[in-house]
Amino acid sequence: MTIDTPSMTTLIKPRSQRLSVLLLTISAFVIVTTEFIIVGLLPSLSRDLGVSVSTAGQLVTLFAFTVMIAGPFLTAMLSHLERRRLFIFILGVFAVSNALAALAPNIWVLGLARFVPALALPVFWGTASESAAELVGAKHASKAISQVYMGIAAAMVLGIPIGTLASDAIDWRGTFWLLAGMSLMMAVLLAFFMPIIVQPKKVSALAQALILRDPFFLANIALSVVVFTAMFTAYTYLADVLERVAMVPPSQVGWWLMGFGLLGMVGNWLGGHFVGRGPLVATGVASLILAAGMAATPYLASSHGLLMLALGAWGIANTALYPICQVRVMKAASHSQALAGTLNVSMANAGIGLGALIGGATIKHWDLAFVGYVAAAIAISAAALAMIIRRLWPSGDR
Repeated sequence: MTIDTPSMTTLIKPRSQRLSVLLLTISAFVIVTTEFIIVGLLPSLSRDLGVSVSTAGQLVTLFAFTVMIAGPFLTAMLSHLERRRLFIFILGVFAVSNALAALAPNIWVLGLARFVPALALPVFWGTASESAAELVGAKHASKAISQVYMGIAAAMVLGIPIGTLASDAIDWRGTFWLLAGMSLMMAVLLAFFMPIIVQPKKVSALAQALILRDPFFLANIALSVVVFTAMFTAYTYLADVLERVAMVPPSQVGWWLMGFGLLGMVGNWLGGHFVGRGPLVATGVASLILAAGMAATPYLASSHGLLMLALGAWGIANTALYPICQVRVMKAASHSQALAGTLNVSMANAGIGLGALIGGATIKHWDLAFVGYVAAAIAISAAALAMIIRRLWPSGDR
């Protein structure tokens, strides 16, 4: 991923580079929180709109599958646009959509308010990673991507507990108003402080799609699906595990999830630090730690002290895998890093959906406590796949 050119990095002052990456990080947090916060709001909005929780839950599916299906196509179409203007537009879309969600009189209008930003999220996710790398140059690209992923990972692991707590404090409509205001604020800050990044040369969607002919790239995409399937087979039902298996009082579950997410931020830093030494090795090691944490959680559930240790290992490995997978897939692409990044997002959402299905089936046919063991088995498979890919393409893990 060689992107350090005189027309980009050398003309942008270091202070401006750091501020721009920070603004992208905060923007990423706001954007991805919009996706995941809905889970914590489901009970209150279902009551307010007069629909069942399962019906309201389809809003989660709508968002995830829209990201998965539309993301690569839209990124290929828009990746040539000047990035500052693109990011401002995307955040404007999120501001309007979140305001519409706050005003929604029924589930159908709320569904529209969820569908529109789902189209824009993967475009931001893919291009923000590439833009952060362009801002700082190839030498610091992995750390810059990791920093942007700090915002993304924070939103993914904290979005649900924040939503749970926010629904009690300011109601679900107030939560969407808050997200609308934050989206608008970030659009204004990017307009004032982010430098113009040299407009990428337009490449046809067909030419960008040629990366799909590379077996090494496809293998890395498949690996991301397995990794995220493992992660969300268990994480989707973590709140239920804490309440029904570990017997954590319902009023405390949100705080346990918050602790899980905050500790996981350490994992994001570790992932960004070690991924530069070999993305496939980093994926394999983090997947094994993830497996150990998920398997130990139901086993140690009766002792809250030991449970914290298991959740700590799980949370750190879980969050480390976000930047590791993004950097790994982008490095595996010979060109079109923005499309590569978005394809990873799409496959991550495929893994999220598949993991939720597998976890649900495990609960239905066995028991809630078995979710951690099944997820651990999938994580071990991901580690094995990473080593197979590394053996087949030894020069690719660089």
